[in-house]
Amino acid sequence: MTTFADLGLSQPVLQALDMKGYTVPTPIQEQAIPAVLKGRDLLGIAQTGTGKTAAFMLPGIDRLRENDRQIPFKSCRMLVLAPTRELAVQIGQSAKDYGALAGLKVQVIVGGTSVGKDRNKLHRGTDILVATPGRLLDLVDQKALNLAGIEVLVLDEADQMLDLGFIHALRKIRELAPKDRQTLFFSATMPKAIKELVSGFCNNPVQVSVTPQSTTAERIDQYLFMVQQDEKLSLLEMILKGRHAVPGAIERVLIFTRTKHGADRVVKRLSHAGIESNAIHGDKSQPQRQRALDEFRKARVPILIATDVAARGIDIPGVSHVINYELPNVPEQYVHRIGRTARAGKEGVAIAFCAEDERAYLKDIRKTTGAELERLPLPDNFRAVVEGEGPEKPAARTPMKRVQPRPLGQRGGRSEPRREGERTPQGERRPQTGERRGEGDRRVQGERRPQGGPRRPDGERRPQGGERRAEGEYRGERRPQGDRKPQGAKPAQARSGGGGGNGGGHPQRHPGAGRPQGNGGGGQGRGGRGRGRSGGGGGRPNSASA
Repeated sequence: MTTFADLGLSQPVLQALDMKGYTVPTPIQEQAIPAVLKGRDLLGIAQTGTGKTAAFMLPGIDRLRENDRQIPFKSCRMLVLAPTRELAVQIGQSAKDYGALAGLKVQVIVGGTSVGKDRNKLHRGTDILVATPGRLLDLVDQKALNLAGIEVLVLDEADQMLDLGFIHALRKIRELAPKDRQTLFFSATMPKAIKELVSGFCNNPVQVSVTPQSTTAERIDQYLFMVQQDEKLSLLEMILKGRHAVPGAIERVLIFTRTKHGADRVVKRLSHAGIESNAIHGDKSQPQRQRALDEFRKARVPILIATDVAARGIDIPGVSHVINYELPNVPEQYVHRIGRTARAGKEGVAIAFCAEDERAYLKDIRKTTGAELERLPLPDNFRAVVEGEGPEKPAARTPMKRVQPRPLGQRGGRSEPRREGERTPQGERRPQTGERRGEGDRRVQGERRPQGGPRRPDGERRPQGGERRAEGEYRGERRPQGDRKPQGAKPAQARSGGGGGNGGGHPQRHPGAGRPQGNGGGGQGRGGRGRGRSGGGGGRPNSASA
């Protein structure tokens, strides 16, 4: 049996592998490592989950240690390109683990993160740089990175980079990189576009292929449900709740959809059914995608709905089931989807939902991969359950009562007569007795209520009971200021104070007369309210005749 020590790797790398618990290489590693150590270009074709990352990272680390060059300013010595952010982060972590004892500096730059932080990372250069093509070219355009110091160039999952439209970015990177570099190409499939790309990147490469192109792993059991589109969500819910048994024990479930909107729709439907899940697709920010992967990896949320962004290179141990909720329109993508299970020598289960409009996709998958999917029966009375007529019929929804708004014409004035007992609207004055307001007629603001008869002059007081006006007084005449009105028929009398008189200041009762005042000898008069000062002589009346 071949071991890593037999492949010619250095001692620091072997110690790092021993710390990880790796002793026996996989077939792709056994064939690729010796060729890379010799400095040859390489073209590797292998399925996902076969150890391609270690096949180029282990010999790449030894190549950098052997050359022992200084880290270039604002550049890197080994550049690894990955199609997705998640795969780039995963490769970067593997590079740190394998090169832990080699003293190499590793950096990862992906989209969705701060560009300023990425510039700071690369200001002094790095040994190994793992990047996505888009963010890499952004930094090159900003003069924060140059590719002149590259010694080893690696393209991982090259076929998916073409599918994602990175062909122009790859051609630009090829022009910027040095001509005397070593290039390593890895892909799970080999379409015609990949062959053309390889001819421009590699120089007489060594081709390594451990499995036939576009074949599925033998350790994956593949099953099929023929189901209508409107029945897929109900079937998925029954499987996840355990109401319909499927082969294998469900631990972690990875569900693939074709579109981002479809992934969000499945998450929402499962949430309504009480099943917690996360979604990962291109519209999610990098922290959201990383958080969803971490929760899935740690089994906090054991259900992950994803688009094909997670179908390549994501190494998540313990995925028991992969469900193709929607079949891919590219047959090779089916291989990468189900390759998320049965990793590291374990077994897995792949289940596909196929609707009537997806039969052509299923035919292409069978023709390309040569796989035969075992058909599973649907649950009993499944159509009745979907339509809400079976034993699993959901509770009837109570319609909400709608409040009819009042028409705009009735919000202002009131055109209909008010019924008996109905309250007067705020701001409207109630008509008085004997006064009938016309239909729709409202009193003008500031208009006073009409009274019967002429209005009393301003300032006149209403006569009290039993009081009669004096002779000569007419209606509207005001009483002199300070003059008290008579009480009944008693005439006004003056009471003199002791020891003094009124000083001749007799009150006069005629219209317009003022209040009489007089100075007396310490007395106080009570008829005309004459006041006297003590010790004085006779008073002088202060009257109209004086």
